[in-house]
Amino acid sequence: MLKLEQIRADEERLLLQTYERNPVLFVGGEGVHLIDENGERYLDLLSGIGVNALGYGHPAIVEAIARQSRALIHTSNLFFHEGQAELASLLTERTGLDRVFFANTGTEAWEGALKLARAHAGLLRSEGKQIGTRFLALEQSFHGRTFGSVSTTYKAKYREPFGPVVPGVEFVRFNDVDDLRAKFSTGVCAILVEAIQGEGGIRPLTQEFFAEARALASSTGALLIVDEIQAGMGRTGKWCGYQHYGILPDVTTLAKPLAGGIPLGAILCTEEAARAIHAGMHGTTFGGGPLACAVAIAVIDAIEKNGMLVAATEVGDYFQDRLRELAKRHDAIIDVRGKGLMLAAELDSAELAKLTVAEMLKRRIIINCTSDTVLRFLPPYILERVHVDAAIGALDEIFSEHAGAASVAETAAHNTGGINRG
Repeated sequence: MLKLEQIRADEERLLLQTYERNPVLFVGGEGVHLIDENGERYLDLLSGIGVNALGYGHPAIVEAIARQSRALIHTSNLFFHEGQAELASLLTERTGLDRVFFANTGTEAWEGALKLARAHAGLLRSEGKQIGTRFLALEQSFHGRTFGSVSTTYKAKYREPFGPVVPGVEFVRFNDVDDLRAKFSTGVCAILVEAIQGEGGIRPLTQEFFAEARALASSTGALLIVDEIQAGMGRTGKWCGYQHYGILPDVTTLAKPLAGGIPLGAILCTEEAARAIHAGMHGTTFGGGPLACAVAIAVIDAIEKNGMLVAATEVGDYFQDRLRELAKRHDAIIDVRGKGLMLAAELDSAELAKLTVAEMLKRRIIINCTSDTVLRFLPPYILERVHVDAAIGALDEIFSEHAGAASVAETAAHNTGGINRG
């Protein structure tokens, strides 16, 4: 622990204090496990918050990094390299969209999508169409932390410290079709959704709401923009979450697992949306570099060659079934939801949710909590049923020991004003 303590002391002295880290120092990984400085193995059911889709040390990623790093890591977007067109072809074929812009991160991709929507609306106005500049986003949404992205993110705790944020954003009640209709007008340039809200608690859109968003956007020329940064790239058993609905957006954004741990994001759009962008309007220094593209190509190839979309569906269904069985034994679980390997168990107590994450870590299983009461599971696509069984066994043990006590403690704290839900 001496090395960990030294690193913690150095970080406290040197870094901006933006993270509340768990007191574990990881030095390696293998398959679905992370390995700490003492050689202890942790079952990772969070995969770097949805990033490490192929787990740790996957040969396809290791080989792609080694091969490309020997050849060429960076050129800048002033020149061609072999990876961008090939990767763009793979992505457009799998998403149903036409054109790609490569970025570094999810929030950068989302920022670019917002710019694209404003530019597209401007183009339509120049052609005589009546359309404004407003965005409709959803309550409980999360789209990132840059100014445009955080402006379209719902929770006040993400926006208010940095106000005033970008104006022209209005939030629609989640899955409320009447509220969507009431707030939509020709003043809206884009409707912004996640097919399955991630940070908001693994909440899927209803078919009715998604279809109405598509119809309204189409009626005026506004863009329907779908954030697939957490749900995309196969996590739900399809390449994009929106494909479960049979609805094609005008724009989508990808990141997280796209390059298996190497930073890479992408905006994908239709030919119509792409009309609004010309040379010099948008750019990036590092986005779509040779190394990231080579790894992303390898990730897509590995997902398909190893049948990981089917595995995500089958193991995800098994995981969800086991969580539902657990819910029958423990009243503390009030809902189980999700798709594929993007799953949640919502608890009746924020105190219990926080305690459960800590107790799972003690048992060397990594999960996290979002929206205060939601246990979130985003495991690697190589997860097997035996790993699911281990996690369910640990959760069963924790709820048996702590569920009642945590609920009583939270009720008492709430009654005395001790719970801070901000």
